[in-house]
Amino acid sequence: MNDTTEIDLQRPELYINRELSLLEFNRRVLEQAKDESVPLLERLRFLCISSTNLDEFFEIRVAGLKQKLELGSTQAGPDGLSPQQTLKAITQRTRELVDEQYRVLNEILISALAMEEIRFIRRTEWSPTQAKWLHRYFRDELLPIISPLGLDPAHPFPRILNKSLNFIVSLKGKDAFGRNASMAVVQAPRSLPRIIQLPPDMEGNGPYDYVFLSSIIHAWVEELFPGMKTLGSWQFRVTRNSDLFVDEEEIDDLLRAMEGKLASRRYGDAVRLEVTHNCPEKVVDYLLAQFELGRDDLYQVNGPVNLNRLQAVCDLVERPDLKFPPFTPGLQQPLVHETDMFRLLRKQDILLHHPYESFAPVVDFLRQAATDPCVLAIRQTLYRTGADSPLVDALVDAARAGKEVTVVIELRARFDEQENIHLANRLQKAGAHVVYGVVGYKTHAKMMLIVRQEGGQLRHYAHLGTGNYHPRTARLYTDYGLFTSDQAIGQDMHNIFLQLTGLGKVSRLAKLLEAPFTLHTALLEKIERETHHVKQGKPARIIVKLNALVEPRLIRALYRASMEGVEIDLIVRGICCLRPGVKGISERIRVRSIIGRFLEHTRVYYFENGGTPELWCASADWMERNMFHRVEVAFPIQAKKLRNRLIDELQCYLNDNTQAWSLQPDGSYRRATPDGEEPRSAQITLLNRLAS
Repeated sequence: MNDTTEIDLQRPELYINRELSLLEFNRRVLEQAKDESVPLLERLRFLCISSTNLDEFFEIRVAGLKQKLELGSTQAGPDGLSPQQTLKAITQRTRELVDEQYRVLNEILISALAMEEIRFIRRTEWSPTQAKWLHRYFRDELLPIISPLGLDPAHPFPRILNKSLNFIVSLKGKDAFGRNASMAVVQAPRSLPRIIQLPPDMEGNGPYDYVFLSSIIHAWVEELFPGMKTLGSWQFRVTRNSDLFVDEEEIDDLLRAMEGKLASRRYGDAVRLEVTHNCPEKVVDYLLAQFELGRDDLYQVNGPVNLNRLQAVCDLVERPDLKFPPFTPGLQQPLVHETDMFRLLRKQDILLHHPYESFAPVVDFLRQAATDPCVLAIRQTLYRTGADSPLVDALVDAARAGKEVTVVIELRARFDEQENIHLANRLQKAGAHVVYGVVGYKTHAKMMLIVRQEGGQLRHYAHLGTGNYHPRTARLYTDYGLFTSDQAIGQDMHNIFLQLTGLGKVSRLAKLLEAPFTLHTALLEKIERETHHVKQGKPARIIVKLNALVEPRLIRALYRASMEGVEIDLIVRGICCLRPGVKGISERIRVRSIIGRFLEHTRVYYFENGGTPELWCASADWMERNMFHRVEVAFPIQAKKLRNRLIDELQCYLNDNTQAWSLQPDGSYRRATPDGEEPRSAQITLLNRLAS
């Protein structure tokens, strides 16, 4: 391809801004809260998810852009927007999104929940009996532990914890020392729930009547300032930069450095201020000044300043009819009839699709290895695994049994750092070898390798996945996991573990693709191969299922393939910077996003390969960080039966006409509708097909 074409494909208008694309994903999540086909309490949960997503967006993405501005960066991304222009666009889009969140809560969900006897009782609606009970709760539960902070020269504005619930209180009068205090801050105790259920057996109460903790504090805040008059109190919440920076060139102990940084996350630079909509302008300006924020950073909301508080109600209310129906993950027949995983894997590979199929075989595989006297060594990566993980229990048992256990723990897994530090310490105490990967590269690959002695020889058994070794999220996220005894794959994994735990140059891998070394180049070559095949009149097609598509060179390769005639289907859950449907460039590229009960998390790459389809599963999205700044692994699906299964399941996603959203050339998404056809949902189809 000539240089002119390459330059043309770098035009900013061909790229969607990644931050705005992420906000579009959150908009699709919020749409689930309005979807009447979704059970009511799950709709409330989707509203909460959209709120927590937005929190993380500000903590990481907006915080990063603000840091760039502070450093004087004006460098534009592939879309041509500078950090300042991006922040301006974010402010506009986010205000619209936040307004819609509170409209959905106030105008749709609260009334719908009330019809099901799930009520949020406002202060103005409390009966005398309810008020009496709540006042007692205030005096018994709140008053002994709450600490009001008067603001004067001797008591400056306090440090406010990231995303904590606080109140700014306007006062009049003098205190016991004769001081005139006009302002105070009340910090809600972190130990108390944010939603309080009224006793169902109390007169006048329904089965599920709730009061916000903030309402209780508002009602009796004067009792915190005896002898003074309270003119008003207003909720506020500040969001802070939560991205951890560790100067990896200057540290010699990553674990200690991470431990030291975690505490600072709670008090990073402020990036957003949320206040209740009726807070006076003078008070708003005072708060903005305290946090060194401008009006663009202010969000005034008509309701609780943290919608995620409502998540508790989804779990407290025992109404199965208002939730997704329960299901039992399926178990493939070979796994039912054969309890010896090693014997089974010598016969065949096994591919699991979670959550439709059980995660238990992964745990059982490790447990069997931990107790098998023929197993000599276990090597595993852990990115996110959860507290009290049965997998960690099995690794501890294996280490105590004298097996060589090596665990690569990624301490920098965002928001799981503290948990991973705890796991690392626990494993080390048990005698496992614990390493933290390679400085400068997050270890994001999902691998488990078992080395077993059989007949005087060593044999490898392996598990590779697209998702984390986390039993809880395996019930919520869609992921693939492959069991195999392929010795070439096992040797490749052995070599990768040597890279992660020791020193030395990269070994050539026989079957696996690894970032940051071979994955990106291999993907470009495979896309180019499809382009070559279509020119020769051979079958050519690309299907890619990802969480995010951002990396510019891969996007340009897809554009070139489309221009030459390759049909391309992209199933991208979240961020997609590629712009489909551009005449003469991406007319043959279709992009869809599936939003449903489960969080789509599988990464699958399909290449038609001239009629001999090639399929890969991987830990990597197509982002710059995954290709160049993380250790990632893509693994081939070699058995024809498993390849056919993957193709069929990809087709389920392409046929979805109820939970699919199609990306339009302008960057917006349009929801698919059956339009007279039979409604088809990929997730429901797979649930019916694979679960018990």
